[in-house]
Amino acid sequence: MAKDDKSKDGAGRCPEARISSPTRLGKAGHRVIDINTYIPYFLSSVNNALSSGASAQYLRDYGIGIVDWRVISMLAIEPGIPASRICSVVSLDKGATSRSLAKLAEVGMVTFETFENDPRRRKWTLSEAGYEIHDTILAAALERERKLIAGVDPDDLEAFLRVIRIMRRNVDDL
Repeated sequence: MAKDDKSKDGAGRCPEARISSPTRLGKAGHRVIDINTYIPYFLSSVNNALSSGASAQYLRDYGIGIVDWRVISMLAIEPGIPASRICSVVSLDKGATSRSLAKLAEVGMVTFETFENDPRRRKWTLSEAGYEIHDTILAAALERERKLIAGVDPDDLEAFLRVIRIMRRNVDDL
């Protein structure tokens, strides 16, 4: 191939090339997913384990589930945003986000203002109580992250973050 071939990266590899196959031959003679090399399996498995563990801990310790924590976290990052923004950034279902905001408003952790041009739409913000629970859970979340990445070489972690950011952008095209 020509040196300027756009289908290869700077190291001469095709971007879609893999070191190992995401499938293997199954017991019945059919191709099956190899969960030791299939990337979506690892992403899903790690996320499911993290989410269920965090949800159990946060519910037990603070009365806040994982969806509520994601909503609270997003409102701390971007105060005064509509529910649709929370859904798009955190990839939450509209119904789950709406239920969480209603619950958090009921217990005084969030407040809202309506949009001038559309009184049905709301801009959500954490209250002082919301920021207090955010700061408390943030410490627990960072401790969980510290334990998750224990033993990972810092250079490997930076490489992982570069790759996962690319995958996050790519997922919108699936």
